[in-house]
Amino acid sequence: MMFGSTQPETGDSKWRSQLDKFVKENQRDLAALFWGLWLENGDSKGTIGIDLQPTPHFVYCPQAAIEDLNHKVENRLQEILGIVENHQPEVEVVMIGIGKGEIKLIQFAPEPPPPDCFEQVAQDVDGLLELLEQRMSEQDF
Repeated sequence: MMFGSTQPETGDSKWRSQLDKFVKENQRDLAALFWGLWLENGDSKGTIGIDLQPTPHFVYCPQAAIEDLNHKVENRLQEILGIVENHQPEVEVVMIGIGKGEIKLIQFAPEPPPPDCFEQVAQDVDGLLELLEQRMSEQDF
């Protein structure tokens, strides 16, 4: 689909644009959550994911599960794996969006960086999870 097109989005792609919109609108809080979870677990549990089914919620995507999925789809996720393995958590946020049987990489470098977002928000991880999951439930994914 080209920019400026008047064609409606299909249900299959709508979740991607809605997720992009949600991430843009909640960048600071997502960065704060990302950093808070990083402080608690590092990457020991995997990459943080936003699973849209059956209702939007946060999950961990273990590295082994992403590698297994990559193998099943003939290495089409190799780039995502490289980004996940090499990201710099003190500078950028990396999450995986999961919806409609597909995944989408979420990656952004907030200003200020994630540690400062976490400090500014001044909420614990559980409070951020609850807040963001509530906001996601109000979206039309």
